[in-house]
Amino acid sequence: MDWWHWHTEPELIGGILLVAWVYAIYTGPLRFRLAPTEPYPLRSAICFYSGLVLFYLTVGSPLDFLGEVFLFSAHMAQHILLMYPVPILLIMGLPDWLTRPILQRPIPGAIGRFLTRPLVAGGLFIFTLSAWHVPAFYEASLQSRLIHNFEHITMFGVGFLVWWLLFARSRVVPALDRGPQILFIFILSLGKIPVATYLIFSGEVLYPTYEFAPRLTDMSALDDQVLGGAMKALMAKFAGMFLIGYSFYQWSKETEKEEPVIEKQIPQSQ
Repeated sequence: MDWWHWHTEPELIGGILLVAWVYAIYTGPLRFRLAPTEPYPLRSAICFYSGLVLFYLTVGSPLDFLGEVFLFSAHMAQHILLMYPVPILLIMGLPDWLTRPILQRPIPGAIGRFLTRPLVAGGLFIFTLSAWHVPAFYEASLQSRLIHNFEHITMFGVGFLVWWLLFARSRVVPALDRGPQILFIFILSLGKIPVATYLIFSGEVLYPTYEFAPRLTDMSALDDQVLGGAMKALMAKFAGMFLIGYSFYQWSKETEKEEPVIEKQIPQSQ
């Protein structure tokens, strides 16, 4: 069986190109209508287009076929990419002036503010992550391309909501303040532990597809499952540490900017 398979379906390639084209139009020619004084957002564009490329590499490269047919750990790597770097890069590619016309409208704004409440976004993230690892649901996603695509859409979607709370530049639906961000990341990291523990310490192969799949490496199906669970546990730990560090760093920078203003307001003693 040829595992070196790249997805070139028109809906996938066409969808990514359509998103890239719309972004190019709104940050290029239409920028002068949305934000006439704003320069071209080069850094934002690099982040956004990098997110699109990484999205394709995640769902369109041989990683998808490996994870769907052969290796549980490859599927876990795919989930990690979909739930972490892909949405983060896309969010960092969205300047406030680009999202403002949509989020200022009553219905999109209300939906956005509701879905990005910490309890809602965090709860959906943990629920989605946990539900898709229930053996019946997981196996269904491996047997049906439609369910498999839905699984990936929901994982990307909840990742987008969660990381909006850290990286969004919108003033209409803003990110959390730095202190709550740190608490949110910590609690979210704890919520991922049960899934990783379940995968690592179950003692049996949970997903028949991988148990009966041809072995591409010397790892047994159980070892592969333990590796996938360990990847999730390590990602939760190190991503949590990195994101908490990022929030502390941004917090300190914002505090430094505020200090000179405060000093000017205090009269100097003679």
